[in-house]
Amino acid sequence: MADAATPSPPAGKAGESDTDRKLREQVEKLLARPAATSTGSVQLADGRRLDYGVSAAFVPVVAEGFEGAPGEPQAAVMTTAYTLQGAAPGSRPLCFAFNGGPGSASIWLHLGALGPKRVVVPDDGGMPTAPYTAVDNPLTWFEHFDLVFIDPPHTGWSTAASEAARKKMLSVDGDVDALADVMRTWLTRHQRWGSPVYLAGESYGTTRGAALADKLQTLGVALSGLILVSCAMDLQSLDFMPGNDLPYALFLPAFANVSQYHGLLKGPLAASPEAARAAAEAFVDEDYAAALLAGARLDGKRRVRVARRIAELTGLPHALVEEKNLRISDATYFFEALRAQGRQVGRLEARATGPMAASRTREWEFDPGIEAIAAPYTMAAMDYFARTLGIAGEQRYEVLSHDVHTNWNWNRGKAQGNGYACTSPDLARALRRNSHLKVFVASGRYDLGTPYSASDWSLAQLDVPADVLARVQHRYYDAGHMMYTRQADLAQLKTDLAAWLG
Repeated sequence: MADAATPSPPAGKAGESDTDRKLREQVEKLLARPAATSTGSVQLADGRRLDYGVSAAFVPVVAEGFEGAPGEPQAAVMTTAYTLQGAAPGSRPLCFAFNGGPGSASIWLHLGALGPKRVVVPDDGGMPTAPYTAVDNPLTWFEHFDLVFIDPPHTGWSTAASEAARKKMLSVDGDVDALADVMRTWLTRHQRWGSPVYLAGESYGTTRGAALADKLQTLGVALSGLILVSCAMDLQSLDFMPGNDLPYALFLPAFANVSQYHGLLKGPLAASPEAARAAAEAFVDEDYAAALLAGARLDGKRRVRVARRIAELTGLPHALVEEKNLRISDATYFFEALRAQGRQVGRLEARATGPMAASRTREWEFDPGIEAIAAPYTMAAMDYFARTLGIAGEQRYEVLSHDVHTNWNWNRGKAQGNGYACTSPDLARALRRNSHLKVFVASGRYDLGTPYSASDWSLAQLDVPADVLARVQHRYYDAGHMMYTRQADLAQLKTDLAAWLG
């Protein structure tokens, strides 16, 4: 994407700081760039060939609620769109897709499952060897939709026009406002208001996706479907904090599943992952949740029985379970499950493990589950953007911005007092408002970032009648957070999507 010829920058605005001036000029420069366009074709698994056009362009955020003059761009957000060649505007369904973090660009869904190009990595969650390139994806979702991948502000090359805009966009509600405006603008520019519209989000992208379903309905966009990959709508179910016992119960079935995979279980529990999961789920429902609720009121014999069962289901030492007061956190599991082998369990892909330091410390330095694919995806994406799409630029492409994640404001609403972000009420409201909205949820059994068992709970808490809840489908896969990195799950995910679309 070559820079357009631009005049000398204007003098700074009254009261504008040097930082804000530079940010504004950067946004203006990005928005002045012409779209980078290309064409290609992909052969589907059934032999059909689809010709597509690609357009990568920056879209302004001008939503109300941001500081600045009305209509003045508050951010430049990059979108990469794949459209079917020869199709009339509005004749095809359209799917907007984004990843999570918060702080992640969209290359994971783009080059992992949905797009016509894909980065191939080993099925077992290990790291491939170089070189890393994007190859044709015969299982692309382009068969069903035109695709628009969005890099939210401060991911990829997207950025805000001021410090105030940046602060607002680094929040649950500000992020939703910004992305809703990007989608509204994109639909208008490309004359796609007549298309059925879908959203697909992964991880924190499901947090924003649930809220966007309701926000877009308010803006006059009735979604046809919402796809949630590795669900994270209720942060309380995932955050191990003092006084919050919920995750200890919700993670246990996932721990049991992973322990069975690594050969840590004995007897009937070791027979299959299904046996381990079923036993853990029954234990949580029948005993463990009540034991956590009882706390110090738990009598001695029952406490011993509960501790013994946790040890059996996880493969952890009974003494450690007692030491942790019957509460095994994710961090405890990552470092203790395979400590005897000197290995650390991956978070986002728990089939993957990494070597501990020789001193076997418990410091979280890296996640073996994401480390194996982060560099391959990044290098393949940069090569694809530059050589195939013609997007050139020396500025760093933020694949996973830790600065964004660290500075994220998780509070919502006017009260600004609830640290556990929760967007499931938004989704429930959207489902009640739109009788045609349906939801597809995909969970990896070996995901210990957003475990399938926590997603089960979250979906069961949706405040909707049974007939409305029937429009929500939950499917499971035998890999981790990015289940599509495993070829069999990529194929099954596509099959399940097609069945859900009907």
